[in-house]
Amino acid sequence: MTKPTRNLLDAGPTRDTDLDTGTGTGTGSRDRKLWLWIAVPAASGIGLGLAWWLLAPGGLNVISGNPALADPTASAGRLPRDLVLAGLLLLSGCFTAVLLDSKVMKPGSGIRTVLAILGGAVGALVAWQVGLLAAQWWGPGSNGNEGFSLRAVAALLLWPGATALVTFLLTLFGLMGKQPDAPPRAP
Repeated sequence: MTKPTRNLLDAGPTRDTDLDTGTGTGTGSRDRKLWLWIAVPAASGIGLGLAWWLLAPGGLNVISGNPALADPTASAGRLPRDLVLAGLLLLSGCFTAVLLDSKVMKPGSGIRTVLAILGGAVGALVAWQVGLLAAQWWGPGSNGNEGFSLRAVAALLLWPGATALVTFLLTLFGLMGKQPDAPPRAP
């Protein structure tokens, strides 16, 4: 038997492809876009850090507007400040997992998940540092234990943790809803 020839009018990238399996030996557009699963969460950490400073007590304090919590050295604002960042990171992790869910049945879903979890960890660190930098630029900065800072550093694990957990649950529910392959009927 002869193998089918490749369609030369195909607009896809030129690379060595096994026509039987559809796998290529070169780098395709799918492989080139994998770095986005780290870069996009890292870049969105900049916006999350600014949002943390804008919303949290000790920063611009947009959520409560309570002047007693506006002082970054006030001990009453420590827990709400940490919870604001934790909530933003948790929401980002869930959003990342929903984006991953749409690509779960495509090839390379495992590497995308790992890269998204690493990107979430990088994004959380960037958000934390950008929030501290914003506090130093536009308000009283953190001075050791005093000022705008994050007390519960474990909150930084919420973005990658939520991404992993929600991706797992969405994949599990997707597989539970899938109909099993029916055995062939006897004639």
